[in-house]
Amino acid sequence: MVARPDLTAWRPAVAGVAEVLHAHFTDHVYPMHAHDTWTLLIVDDGMVRYDLDRHEHGALSDLVTLLPPHVPHNGCPVTPHGFRKRVLYLDTDVLGVEHIGRAVDGPALADPLLRRRIHQLHTVLAEPGEDLEAESRLALICERILGHLGHPSRLVPPSPPRPDRVGLAHRLRDLLDEHVPEGLSLQEAATLLHAHPAHLVRAFSREFGIAPHQYLTACRVDRARRLLLEGRAAPDVAASTGFCDQSHLARNFKRIVGVGPGWYARTVRGAGSGPPGMRT
Repeated sequence: MVARPDLTAWRPAVAGVAEVLHAHFTDHVYPMHAHDTWTLLIVDDGMVRYDLDRHEHGALSDLVTLLPPHVPHNGCPVTPHGFRKRVLYLDTDVLGVEHIGRAVDGPALADPLLRRRIHQLHTVLAEPGEDLEAESRLALICERILGHLGHPSRLVPPSPPRPDRVGLAHRLRDLLDEHVPEGLSLQEAATLLHAHPAHLVRAFSREFGIAPHQYLTACRVDRARRLLLEGRAAPDVAASTGFCDQSHLARNFKRIVGVGPGWYARTVRGAGSGPPGMRT
């Protein structure tokens, strides 16, 4: 009896990511096929044997597998219990078709930091409303992959010197402050500031000790607190501060404030009336 596969796929609202796929296959064998995207694969359990350009390879749990677009490959489980994998299908312009040959020659990347970053990106993509964080993590992932595919000094622009980096970080903070409710994408910020997206993330994090998406979320939570103190309802607060829904507000509000917005709102009293005291 063939086991039923466990599979989830979706297209996130993140530029460059064509599809996200999480799957557990026990019996399925992929025939030779090709994609029009880059396939960035991590295996969480088991092992996948595959052929790429008439050479046999294995996708193991401690490796990152990068399969280039337009090059046929197949795949089958190696162990009786199959394999569990997570895949990002990336648009060709994210990594560039000029690197296909290098990826064919070396599709397996032994890079624990890269694998950890890909895992973190999958976690973010599973949560709605975290597009800026996903973009930031994707930019750092692609920068690291390009380092594997060629000379980093040629493929990735050099980091700006410290004074420029500090100025860049402060300009990005000003942009984020101007777009708290509606937000802005990392690519929009990079275009406005004439900077590489990965450099923006690194410069901001080094200067302020917090990633751009964390800063924006904190600003939104601050605004939400003030609106709740004014007596606004949580659904209205979520819509007014840039959170995609009330659940998105609640998750981030509790992480930063320590209690959910509903509990926080129940402590609200009229202006000048003093603290409400302990509640049970």
